[in-house]
Parts: sequence; C-alpha cells; structure tokens
Amino acid sequence: MKSDPVSKPPKAKTSAPPAVHLQTIGPEEAGQRLDNYLLRWAKGVPKSHVYRIIRSGEVRVNKKRAEPTTRLIEGDVVRVPPVRIAEPAQMAAVNTAQTKSRARGYSDKMLILFEDEALLIVDKPAGLAVHGGSGIALGVIETLRITRPELKFLELVHRLDRDTSGVLLLAKKRSALVELHRQIREGQTDKRYYLLAHGEIAQGAQVMQLKFPLHKYLLANGERRVRVDPDGLPSHTALRVSKTLKKDEVAITLAEAQLKTGRTHQIRVHLQKLGHAILGDDKYGFEDQDKLIKSKRLYLHAHLAGFTHPRTGEKMRIESPLPQEFELMMKTFAQPVNE
Repeated sequence: MKSDPVSKPPKAKTSAPPAVHLQTIGPEEAGQRLDNYLLRWAKGVPKSHVYRIIRSGEVRVNKKRAEPTTRLIEGDVVRVPPVRIAEPAQMAAVNTAQTKSRARGYSDKMLILFEDEALLIVDKPAGLAVHGGSGIALGVIETLRITRPELKFLELVHRLDRDTSGVLLLAKKRSALVELHRQIREGQTDKRYYLLAHGEIAQGAQVMQLKFPLHKYLLANGERRVRVDPDGLPSHTALRVSKTLKKDEVAITLAEAQLKTGRTHQIRVHLQKLGHAILGDDKYGFEDQDKLIKSKRLYLHAHLAGFTHPRTGEKMRIESPLPQEFELMMKTFAQPVNE
C-alpha cells in the first residue's frame, strides 16, 4: 500500500529587496528643498538616515551630488538609493489613540493667528519642535496633519528652534509655499523677535547692526552647533534695545532683533558674540547666570512676520504678543535703568 507523499510546507514569502528609485519632480513638488522632499516621500525612514544618504552622495539630482538645501525644480530627476519605506499599515499604526491624544494636546496650545485657503499661521509654544525626528515623535507639522486631516497639503514655510516661541507660517497650497520661499530668498519678508539678554546692552545708536559670519559644525555626539568664523556664511541681524532692567548687580535687556539673513541659530550666536547671551540658552548661553535668575526657558520669541500674501498680493503683518514668561521675568527686576 502506497503511503501518501509527505507534503512540503509552503515557502515563506519574501519581500522583494528595495530598489533604486528615480523620481521626476512635477509641478506640485517643485520649489521644495531636497531634504523636505525626501522626508515626505520616504515615510518611515529615520530622518538621520535620509540626511546620511544625501551627504554621502547616494542621492543624486540630475546625476549630480546635491545638498539637503538644494531647491528642486520641475523636471529634475532625483535618484534615491534602496531604502525600505513604511507600508500603509505601518504608517497607520503611528496614529495610535495615544499619539492622537498627544497631538490634540499640542494643538490646543497653538493659537491660530491667521488662516485662509492658502495659509495657516500659528503661535508656536516654546518647547515644541516644528517637526519630528531625532527622538521627537511629534512636532508642529505632524501635530497639525493628525488634527487637521482635511488638509491635503500642509508644509512649513520656515522653521523656528524648538525652544523659540512665536509666529510660524505654514502653507496649505504648493503655489503659496513656492511664492513665500521666493520672497524669503529675495529678502522681501520681515521677521522680528523679542529677546531677553544677559547684562546691560549699551544703547548707543538706535539700531545695532550685527554682522558676523557663521559656520555650522557638528559635536562629537552629532548635535548641530554654529560659531562665528571668518570663513563662515555672511549673516546680519539688526538689534534694537527696548529697555534694560536691573536687580542688585544683575541686569537684563529687552531687545528686538530683526533678521536680515536667516542662518541657523543666527540671533542666538550673534548675542553670544556680543557678550550678552539670551536668557535660558542651553547651547550658547551663560549657565551660571541662568541658574542665578532661575531662567525657565529660552527667552526668544518670534513676534512679527511681514510678507505679501501669495494669492491676494495684500501686505500682511502677523503679530504675537510678548509671552507671559517674559513679563514675569521682567517683573522680578527693578525699574528700568536710567528712568
């Protein structure tokens, strides 16, 4: 009697290895920085990996090496090396009930300063990053994409440091994003910040012109820093002193900084170079003095953004009031100097 042949277990399905991708930039993608394009396209890929493959030359634009800040134009061909992109099910898992709850909490803290069909402008709280990455699960952009799922397109127009509060522009249309980026590149926008600095900044001229070349570098742990360096990129901050306050022998200065260029950490490094670091600056500040006055945050606030509306042509001036933490800090000091 013949025995039944032993049935072999079915072979396990193996997913095809990731392949090189050639992406042609269309009108909707045009105007984006290369890093932003890849971060949106390669969902689920760690941000650090995206930057690594750009800097190593594995990513090419029109067969040439490119920088993370390279602006893409329609018709560009972007070569992306093999990377494993998250499946839809994996991406859905990110939006767990806990994540959505956290996003709602963050969203509740962001006052909407202006919104129409093209723009969404919020008052970002200190301590909230503008986007996730490097151990940060949710930033402003992820928060708003979760809490405002009806917005099919939403991108940051510019950035603020995690610990900086204030006016933050987002575009709801690709055309609005491209136009605002053009205005920024051509110096047609006005960005102003309030800050509290250590010490008494001499009034002198009504406006101080701080022009120090800045160079970006990485610490041993991979953290980004900026320093004044003769070989760095030119940068320019206009500083207006509002008032100086004193308590015993300790003084602080309230000032307004107007960006003429937009380098990384520009205002913070310029004030450090001036010898009057911003209160609560854990990268470029005075730790001992911050402990002495019990500084609780970085006292830097983006209080005004001026630009031309990308659709209507109207001159826009969006403002955010001085945060309560600034008012409370100033109240701990005596009357203004020279009053």
